[in-house]
This record gives sequence, structure tokens and C-alpha cells, in this order.
Amino acid sequence: MRISLNTSKWYQNAWAALIFFTRLPFWRIYQPPQESYRAVVEFWPLAGWLTGGVMAATLYFGSMVFPYPVAVILAILVRLLVTGGLHEDGLADFCDGFGGGGNDRQRVLDIMKDSRIGTYGVLGLIVYFALLFGSLSNLPRLDAALLILAADPFAKMLSSQLIQMMPYARKEEEAKARVVYRPISMASSIFLALQGLLPILPLVFWAPGLLYRWELLMFIPCLVMYFLYLKILRTLRGYTGDCCGALFLLVELSVYLTACALNHYYIVCQ
Repeated sequence: MRISLNTSKWYQNAWAALIFFTRLPFWRIYQPPQESYRAVVEFWPLAGWLTGGVMAATLYFGSMVFPYPVAVILAILVRLLVTGGLHEDGLADFCDGFGGGGNDRQRVLDIMKDSRIGTYGVLGLIVYFALLFGSLSNLPRLDAALLILAADPFAKMLSSQLIQMMPYARKEEEAKARVVYRPISMASSIFLALQGLLPILPLVFWAPGLLYRWELLMFIPCLVMYFLYLKILRTLRGYTGDCCGALFLLVELSVYLTACALNHYYIVCQ
């Protein structure tokens, strides 16, 4: 098996991912070719290093100035500002589409493409943010910060597998972002795994308590990803950008909920 490395292409694709997945003005520094935006998912976890790092730093250092629940809210807000609510928009459309469209493939796709938010989208975001805030608020400060740093890239690495497991659900010209992601090569898959797994290492040194049941912290998000994949496959027979964004948020949330449950269990058993 031959694995080719094209560093110039990777450089362009990495810049495209930072521009696509954040609202920071990276485009002022470098303008990658349009073709690079078809490969942004290959560097999605790398963008997660930035968004997760900003969120983790805000929570950790913010809690030195504000009460811990306020620091958690500020951390969530900062990530929303950095990403422009890109993934949350996908989650709202996903909830609207699958909540209001039933098993009608075309109706689900039409609802998801509608720019207006519906009842299911509003309820989905409320429940999501409530669970996100509740789970992070009930973790120790350092554990929560390190977990965010690891969970963001890890969840993006898992969610990126969606484009390998099924085709795009619409025609390319109907894509909301005018981008259809290309399949990931072997070399890019290896690099993608490194991006998603390396941020877990700080947990080993500074929050070993979180790794007491590390298999659950990794297995349950994989399980969530798999069942969501089955739902998307059966209903749409393909993915959309909204599906990728929603999958990321829900898989990431499952990491925090698992850690929160393990932390609560440990406290109760003491």
C-alpha cells in the first residue's frame, strides 16, 4: 500500500479548514484555492484544537475571576463567537428536519435546507445547551478544561467518518455551503486520527481521574456516533453538512455527559 504525502496540499487544506470552521480572519493571512475547501473535513480536528483550546482556556482562567457557572457560560459563548454558531445551526436544522419530516427523505432534506428555525430546532438547542452547561458545571475546573481540549478534536475526528460511510445526500449544486467534501485518503486518515487523539494526552498527566474508566469515555461517544449514523443512513441514505455539524455536537456532548456521570458515581460511592 502506497501512501503519498503532499505537504503543499495539506498546508492549503489546513488553512481552508481554519477559514471554513471559524470566523477568525485567517483569510487575511492566506487564501487557499477553492478546491481545498472540499478537503476541510480532513483538518476538522485541527480546527478543534483552536476552538477547544479557546473554550478550555476561557473556562479555566475565567473561573479564577467569575463564579464557576458563569465561567462555563462564557466558555460556551466564546466558542460560539469563534465558530459563528456553525455547528449549532446544523444541529437546529437537523432537529427540525428529523423531527418534522418523519421518514420522508425529501421532506427532511427540504426542512433542513430552510433557513428558518422551527419548534424542534428551538427545543433541540435548548436541551443541548442545558445538558452542556449542566455536565461541564458538575466537573472539577481542571478536569473540565482538559476534557474540552480533548473532546472537541476527538468528536470531530469521529464525526468526519460520516463522509467515508455514505454519499452526499443532495446534488453538489444544492449544497448550502456550496461545498461537497471529498472522500479521505489513507494518508489523510492517519493524520486525521493523530489530530483527534493527541489532545487526549494531557488528560493522562494532569487529569488521570478522568481516565479511570477511559474505555467508557471513548466507547460511548462511538456508540452515539454509530446510532446517529444508522438514523441518517436509513432516512436520508446520505449525509449533509448539517448532519456533520449535529453529529459533532451530540458526540462531543456524550463525552461530557459520560464524564459527568462517572464523576457523580465516584462521589456517591465514596
